[in-house]
Amino acid sequence: MNILIEPLIYIIDKCYSLTGNFGIAIVLFTLLTRVILFPISLISQKNSLILFKIQPQLEDLKARHSGEPGEMFREQKKLYKKEKYSSIKALLPLFIQIPIIIGVVRAVYSVVTDSKYDFYFLGLNLAEIPTLTSNLVIYPILAAVSSFLLCLIQNNLNPLTKSQGFLTKWGVAIFLTGFSGYFAFVCQASVGLYWICGNVFSALVTVICTMIYNPKKLGCDDVTFSKPILTKEEKMAKHERKHMEKSREKEDMTRFHIAKKQLVFFSEASGFFKYFEHFINYILDNSELTVHYLTADFNDQVFKLSKPRLETYFCTPNGLISAFMKMDSDMVVMTMPDLETYHYKRSIVRKNIEYIYLDHGMGSDNLLLRKGALNHFDTIFCYGKSYNEEIRATEKVYNLPEKNLVNTGFGLLDMLIEQYNASSQTPNEKPQILIAPSWQKDNILELCLDELLSGLLNAQYKVILRPHPEFVKRFTWRMKAIFDKYGSQTGENFEIQTDFSSNSTIYCSDLVITDWSAIAVEFSFTTKKPALFINTPMKIMNPEWEKIGVTPIDIWLRDKIGVAVDVGQLGNISRICTDLLEKRKEYRIKITDILDECVYHLGHSAEVGGEYIISRIKGEINE
Repeated sequence: MNILIEPLIYIIDKCYSLTGNFGIAIVLFTLLTRVILFPISLISQKNSLILFKIQPQLEDLKARHSGEPGEMFREQKKLYKKEKYSSIKALLPLFIQIPIIIGVVRAVYSVVTDSKYDFYFLGLNLAEIPTLTSNLVIYPILAAVSSFLLCLIQNNLNPLTKSQGFLTKWGVAIFLTGFSGYFAFVCQASVGLYWICGNVFSALVTVICTMIYNPKKLGCDDVTFSKPILTKEEKMAKHERKHMEKSREKEDMTRFHIAKKQLVFFSEASGFFKYFEHFINYILDNSELTVHYLTADFNDQVFKLSKPRLETYFCTPNGLISAFMKMDSDMVVMTMPDLETYHYKRSIVRKNIEYIYLDHGMGSDNLLLRKGALNHFDTIFCYGKSYNEEIRATEKVYNLPEKNLVNTGFGLLDMLIEQYNASSQTPNEKPQILIAPSWQKDNILELCLDELLSGLLNAQYKVILRPHPEFVKRFTWRMKAIFDKYGSQTGENFEIQTDFSSNSTIYCSDLVITDWSAIAVEFSFTTKKPALFINTPMKIMNPEWEKIGVTPIDIWLRDKIGVAVDVGQLGNISRICTDLLEKRKEYRIKITDILDECVYHLGHSAEVGGEYIISRIKGEINE
């Protein structure tokens, strides 16, 4: 501090020499510091505008990578680098101002008793009372007023501050106003004067910086914050839900840890039960095993079931970290990848647990999962030939030990085909088109929904828009925008469906339109009807996907069960759909022929997978 204080004393002394009045010298000194620091303020202004402009993208990242803090941090870092935003620049003014304020306080106290200074300012002779503090009412009042003025200007000019909620903006303003008044009251009058001048000059700097880097000219006024503000009732409901979750978790996890377990199924959410259901039913019907079902969803549909030997438990995502580490079971079956990579680890209690990975979609894990996402599983349930080829090629390229591959087929597909064959399959009066996109970045809903619907919303078709469940859950503000824009057009020929409890729209539709969603495979393999793929940016989670030399099924299957078109071709979307619908008979034959090539044990996956689990736990199958 001495290194900082001595130069400040020198500068104040020079200012006094020029003015002959210590009060005016403080004003001049304050102005001088703001002029010197102006380039820093200008850099900070530009930097804050960059942060403001990318707020919607940051909110998307938070929603898209909820529960994945590591991935969220990496994507945020990429975005900052791309947009040239620096968190250091954002904090730079603060880092500089704090030591200067401390230095000024120390410097003023060091010189205030020096008799050579004339302390007359605003009619107050402080030289006669060297120890007088600024509890002379004028200084605290002016400090508070100047601080409020600064906050008022920032709240109206700075986009980041303007975008904050009413309570946040004015709560901070009230706090800083009160703090400034108190600070000026307890400090030397000269320090109070410096604080007042600092606020006034900072307000002026804010105005000048806004004129140079104008938010309107840089497009910042067009940026809208999409994250909704919760009402008081919603906040209370959220708080009550958390309380209920904690209470339920404590009770369930006590039972879970003391239970003698041989088989555990872990589910991330209620919608994942459909991937386990056929295996669980077979196991319960063909063995004496008890199935322990652990879920992270408080409202999981499994809690409504009443089946003998099916034990259900709820645990919050944070609680699952401990639950996984203390897992005590012979076998754990799950659809969640990246075991051991992030916060969910293999058990430290038992080293011989067999972890089984069950894919929840008929896609390429080499393309759609992170590199090494399956490395720490012992066994993989495989839906088809291409899946096996990818796993074995990956093991060879990266010199990994071979996993135990069980050719089970895809249970969800078996269930869909069974339900579809049992349905009436009544032909539609008008061709029904199902739009069912993925929820990855730049999906149909985000990239080209307007172009798509403009060519389909006519009397020729009935159109059903069915967003991905994760999109509905994570991007509520985007869904609201879609309803606001297209809700008035819903009726006999158009419907927006967000109820995912039924697959009726899959069974009844004549054509599905998607981007990279696995629903196209499920639809075409179930109904033997074609799919239309829109070439939005491909979802690539593994940057080394091409290294293993196996073309992902997501790519080569597109032209076999339908056609793929670029976004630029959507102007002809009606004609393209009509052409596909006219070729439904041809596609039925084509899809039927390719089905056996793509899927193992069609119609028997529950039996194959269930028998493996039963036999393995009984010790009838060796490693």
